[in-house]
Amino acid sequence: MSKTDDVRGSVRDAYKKAVQSESPSGCCGGSPAQKGVVVKLAGYGRDELSALPDEAVVNSFGCGNPLAYSGVEKGDVVLDLGSGAGIDILIAGKMVGPEGGAIGIDMTDEMIEKACKNIAASGLTNVDVRKGIIEEMPVDSSTVDWVISNCVINLSPEKPRVFSEIARVLKPGGRMLVSDIVVKELPDWVRGHEALYCSCIAGAISEEEYIAGLEAAGLVNIEVRERLVYDATQLKAFVESELPDNQEAVACCGGGISPEMLERAVETLQGQIWSAKIYAEKPTD
Repeated sequence: MSKTDDVRGSVRDAYKKAVQSESPSGCCGGSPAQKGVVVKLAGYGRDELSALPDEAVVNSFGCGNPLAYSGVEKGDVVLDLGSGAGIDILIAGKMVGPEGGAIGIDMTDEMIEKACKNIAASGLTNVDVRKGIIEEMPVDSSTVDWVISNCVINLSPEKPRVFSEIARVLKPGGRMLVSDIVVKELPDWVRGHEALYCSCIAGAISEEEYIAGLEAAGLVNIEVRERLVYDATQLKAFVESELPDNQEAVACCGGGISPEMLERAVETLQGQIWSAKIYAEKPTD
């Protein structure tokens, strides 16, 4: 297996464990951190969440609400990269109406199973979820009005391929709005830590790299529309909520993260990591 396959395998296993976890206790020995705890911090409204199946909300692993103020309209086709249990495709499906559509892509069978159950429970008939990787999307070229994603692209070991795929699937004039984790700089010990990678920290790149990658893919009018810089409390809650449950604080996402390692990471990284809402467009010609 290649290194990129190893990374995908670790991420897949982590989110398989996460979605299968029944306990809301934290995995890293600190205060309990329920799955989806950052959903409210990330900008989802109470009315928005109350209209969704509970399973879609508690199994949400994200850092923002990419659909907030997005400009999605009735009849649009929305593609969600790393759709998980389906929170964003369900919201998108309601926004675009029966004349539009929402498509999710995920590589984890257990997440797809959850999403399909949540789609059925919602009663929406314009929402679809497909198995695949975001570096090679199972979507036809120039068929999507919006690409959204919630804290997923940072997990890709091949981000330039993701940016190129976004440009490919968007219609001319189509738009991207993703919420993702970006970093100022990370020490090598963080970059090499498997659990911190799977919790959306160690694989993150800088805003400058992100923008340059989108530009290289041919996208234009790129801008960072929002930023939420994590303080120590928010960062700890975020990392704990992203990891699968393990009450003994070992073996989270492969190699595990001890309470001491978590505290070291939080102390080192507070103020260096933030959630950014990044916008881009595909040229019309």
